[in-house]
Amino acid sequence: MISGSRDRLVHGRLISTWRFNVDAIPARIGLPSLGGLREGSLGCISRLEVHSINGAGTAAVDVIVVGSGPGGATVAKELSSRGKKVLILEWGAGGPVRGTLGQYGRELLAPGRSLLLTTDMLGMVRGITTGGSSLFYYATCFPVPLEMLRSYGVDLADDVAQVWKELPIGPLKDEMMTPMANRLMESAQQLGFHWRRLDKFMDQARWKPEFRFGYYGDPHGVKWSARMYVQEALAQGATLLNGAKVTRVIVENNTATGVELIQNGEHRKIGAPTIVVAAGGIGSPVILRHSGIREAGNEFFFDPLITVCGTMKDVRLRHNEIPMSAGIHLQDEGYIMTDMAIPPATHFAFSAQVGRLTKLFNFRSTARIMVKVKDTLGGRLTDHGGVRKKLSADDHAKLQHGFENAKRILRQAGATDIYKTGYMAAHPGGTVKIGQLVDANLQTAYRNLYVCDCSVIPEAWGLPPVLTLVALGKRLARHLAVQTSSADRREAPARRVAAA
Repeated sequence: MISGSRDRLVHGRLISTWRFNVDAIPARIGLPSLGGLREGSLGCISRLEVHSINGAGTAAVDVIVVGSGPGGATVAKELSSRGKKVLILEWGAGGPVRGTLGQYGRELLAPGRSLLLTTDMLGMVRGITTGGSSLFYYATCFPVPLEMLRSYGVDLADDVAQVWKELPIGPLKDEMMTPMANRLMESAQQLGFHWRRLDKFMDQARWKPEFRFGYYGDPHGVKWSARMYVQEALAQGATLLNGAKVTRVIVENNTATGVELIQNGEHRKIGAPTIVVAAGGIGSPVILRHSGIREAGNEFFFDPLITVCGTMKDVRLRHNEIPMSAGIHLQDEGYIMTDMAIPPATHFAFSAQVGRLTKLFNFRSTARIMVKVKDTLGGRLTDHGGVRKKLSADDHAKLQHGFENAKRILRQAGATDIYKTGYMAAHPGGTVKIGQLVDANLQTAYRNLYVCDCSVIPEAWGLPPVLTLVALGKRLARHLAVQTSSADRREAPARRVAAA
């Protein structure tokens, strides 16, 4: 993707210029619908120059976005649609979405990189790839905590409404509900639970019965992921650099002026007038700490979960099960329960983890319910992203309460030999909270340095955050579009003088 680089001295400063071969982007990002783009629609950025400045200065891009998950991809897409020059720096890979176990393992389960263990040996995963964890998520759309965010000065109502119009969101149609999912829903309803079909980020018109769900990434493009927003950003003139691990933000006179990164073993500096860090609930606070914001990465949430399993005799899993088809949010109790289909390899790992070796090959007859809780804020991250957090007594009590209810539902469904799997965690966040380390516009104490991912959520709420993050990205992009346009107008006279 990098076609060449050169260094030169300008006014006593070392300038490194990288040229990006954007013609290689389609193969690198690997999105099924990219081929539908108008021929030549990427030609405008086939030789974009990005200036890496050793010292103070300006850059050939307006905004650097660090990370390409739902928050960062949305910011990049929205700003590029407004004509801003956006550079997306992504630590992970950007190859084709093949939907294979190998790709899943490399990008979601690499120990110490994407698979992290807490002090309780609780496993926590994060996707390090173009699109972030959304490439592998279960595409469930839960409501945005509007009132909670309004109390911090963040009103997302209009942005949420826009997302609902823009993305394919809705409950599954009848033919996508399998016998197993329907059995669990009916059993829960018989016990008085308001169990219902959940909204999904899925283009159901593209779905076919022969398609397997995209646990390992969806090569069919049914499941929406942030890669699709990255694709739109590239078509609008943005540039994506994969394998670029940002280590810190460069700050001069209390103002962000660029980033330092490692790419292919080389250390580089790239300047830009605006920096948006969107590297996730773990990645963003680590970058901010190395940039001087030492308070980042403390007192966070990570949505611990278990699955509760039972053996069914009269209903079997189908090849096209869709996880989290239906469920319930018990807000007062502090947890959610949903049906939970998983791929065979994960079933083997979960069963072996708790010593249920006799269940290893009972995959098709295993009914499974997930219990995910709203955990207590606590813990800290190390400077290298290590997770130091223990479950509280309240967390354990919620998980046990959910386990008991899940057992009741499974028994009502006819399941026998019920057991639970080990603890896991998802959606780490609250590490760079609104109201503490960023303001209502998501700006840090450093001017022109913003954060837009799950790390800014100020309180735990125990639900998948994708809709919230996309809405936050839209709101931030609108704010930045105004800010950068105002800055351009202020700097235009000086540029004309310099040119003369």
